Amino acid sequence: MMRKFVAEGLGTALLLVGVVGSGIMGQTLADGNTAIALLANAVATGCMLYVIITTLGPISGAHFNPAVTLAFWLRGEITTRPAVGYVLVQIAGGIVGVWATHAMFDLPILQASTTMHRTGIAQWWSEAMATFGLLFVIFGSLKSRPEAVPALVAFYITGAYWFTASTSFANPAVTIARGFSDTFAGIYPGHIAAFIVVQLITVPLAHLFLTRLFRD
Repeated sequence: MMRKFVAEGLGTALLLVGVVGSGIMGQTLADGNTAIALLANAVATGCMLYVIITTLGPISGAHFNPAVTLAFWLRGEITTRPAVGYVLVQIAGGIVGVWATHAMFDLPILQASTTMHRTGIAQWWSEAMATFGLLFVIFGSLKSRPEAVPALVAFYITGAYWFTASTSFANPAVTIARGFSDTFAGIYPGHIAAFIVVQLITVPLAHLFLTRLFRD
């Protein structure tokens, strides 16, 4: 079990390194071109997802996301105590990943987002769509082509950065961690709670639909 917890914490930390680090680098090199910065952010995040799901999936199942862990719990594929442990290490790992990224770019380690305001019905609906889409990809690919899960999740998130208004957080641990970064990938802390509520409400609704859609 400890190996699984370490894998979940490490994987989530590396995910945030990919998200925040590429956001910082993209914004720095794009010279004010937000589209180029977002493209760099999306591609790097997708690449990191492919790597961590492929390498750590055999150890922990590669959740790296409390919403995914909740979905597997609803499916009866993980029991309560390990699920709680997964969520705790995912949140902790995400924050550590943000701090490690700040150190790489010689930024203050401890900070909070002050400029990236993400709120409103459009943003919340976007998060519902993004979370549903992520679960659709995961459980659909587990049903049809399990070996393709890393690639399909990576492709989905890379695309969802562009076709969702919120740039597809779809992950409570990532949402919390990004509140600790006053950079391109940040989110104002006051807007975190609404994102998480929408993400978690979407999970049981998606579960009800997807278990019927992909049933044997």
